[in-house]
Amino acid sequence: MIYSFHPEAELEFINAADYYENKLIGLGLDFSIEVYSTIEKILAYPKAWPVMGDDIRRSLVRRFPFGVPYSVFEEEIYIIAVMNLNREPNYWKDRI
Repeated sequence: MIYSFHPEAELEFINAADYYENKLIGLGLDFSIEVYSTIEKILAYPKAWPVMGDDIRRSLVRRFPFGVPYSVFEEEIYIIAVMNLNREPNYWKDRI
């Protein structure tokens, strides 16, 4: 199974990693590792997380207040957002 990012989700990921790296050297890398670990779990068990609506599921990122909403299309995971859980919760829904 493969995955791809919505262009805005990829930008969110990069911006969040940069933010954490600017806060503390190495923290951006830690954030990136946790997000990729979350993606690996999604790839291994794509239907393990509950449906939020419109066949969108969300997995939480360990250690950081982020979630990864995604859709499953045949043999591809489409990551819709790398969302900060402390911000407006539904901002990404227009990407569906």
